[in-house]
Amino acid sequence: QVQLVESGGGLVQAGGSLRLSCAASGSIFSGVAMGWYRQAPGKQRELVAAITSTSGDSTTYADSVKGRFTISRDNAKNTVYLQMNSLKPEDTAVYYCNSHPPFARYWGQGTQVTVSS
Repeated sequence: QVQLVESGGGLVQAGGSLRLSCAASGSIFSGVAMGWYRQAPGKQRELVAAITSTSGDSTTYADSVKGRFTISRDNAKNTVYLQMNSLKPEDTAVYYCNSHPPFARYWGQGTQVTVSS
């Protein structure tokens, strides 16, 4: 049984920072590229950042978060992180982690990030 549990969201003022965590159980994590996704009200879910599974991890970012967000992973802890700096009100959304590309069965509850202006 694969489970992904996101945490670390909250309410923050514009310009602030948050660090999201995603703990993976089951066999999903090993050798799998992982991604952080977000869905704002009235919008489709979008990929925010992704990281490969190999050593010397390669990362990709949405243009809207480049230079502000950093994705990383700790394979020993089966955890993937998203460090978010210089947050903007437009970053307000529910943030999810999943494999990259995502599998429908892996979507969790997500964690709410709200950035006030």
